[in-house]
Amino acid sequence: AGPGSYTVGTMSERFDCHYCRDPLHGKKYVQKEGRHCCVKCFEKICANTCIECKKPIGADSKELHFKNRYWHDSCFRCFKCYTSLVNEPFMLRENNKVWCSNCTAAEDAPRCKGCFKPIIAGDQNVEYKKMVWHKNCFTCSQCKQVIGSGSFFPKGDDFYCVSCHEHKFAKTCAKCKNPITSGGLTYQEQPWHSECFICSNCKKQLGGKRFTAVEDQFYCVDCYKECVAKKCAGCKNPITGFGRGTSVVNYEDESWHDYCFKCTKCARGLANKRFVCHNGKIYCAECPKRL
Repeated sequence: AGPGSYTVGTMSERFDCHYCRDPLHGKKYVQKEGRHCCVKCFEKICANTCIECKKPIGADSKELHFKNRYWHDSCFRCFKCYTSLVNEPFMLRENNKVWCSNCTAAEDAPRCKGCFKPIIAGDQNVEYKKMVWHKNCFTCSQCKQVIGSGSFFPKGDDFYCVSCHEHKFAKTCAKCKNPITSGGLTYQEQPWHSECFICSNCKKQLGGKRFTAVEDQFYCVDCYKECVAKKCAGCKNPITGFGRGTSVVNYEDESWHDYCFKCTKCARGLANKRFVCHNGKIYCAECPKRL
């Protein structure tokens, strides 16, 4: 049966069709707005047009209507998934298309930046700077493994897991050749792990401390004095280059602090001055004459 705007039945009285004047007695007819008409004239003149298929909705068809729009019951389907919407919740969207509630929710849901499909309620997702991904779509740009809710490093439009970021972008330690992920220090424009920049003798870390480099080996002050530094021929203490007496006097195979290099007789300082060596001892130019 049609909607309340007209009725369909079989004529038992003597009426003629309002439009073509054919007798309706014993025939199927349609009454609309107080007028009786045959089925043929109804479908030609009076029937509503289905908004979906654009064909008239005949007297024998089931008609659905919403806000002055009409459909065959078989045409009343979701525009997106084609599910019948008879007795189902729906929404009228742009271009007068009807959508089921599921497709409406999916269409209005945010889109995954990875697969571009909607992220609907209940989906696990990752958000970063107003962008959103399904959890399994948030992957490392290098190894393509799922990052999910794990730690990552953004680089422009790319995202890297911790391991790939270390190998691709982190500085490499000059000693162990492994990436420096945090901290570290620089010596002569080369990066080092703090735990790799150590004294060659006692193995203590040298970061922030005084040290001496000797033939690509590093020594703390104490170890340099003990193991490496030359001993002053005058005071017999190590010549470290630290503090007082940073200048060194070398003569033949011996070395002196500059303040220890002095005349054996008169104790005059001889650094950068003329001197005489007599019987293994150092004298100023005048004192040998008095011997």
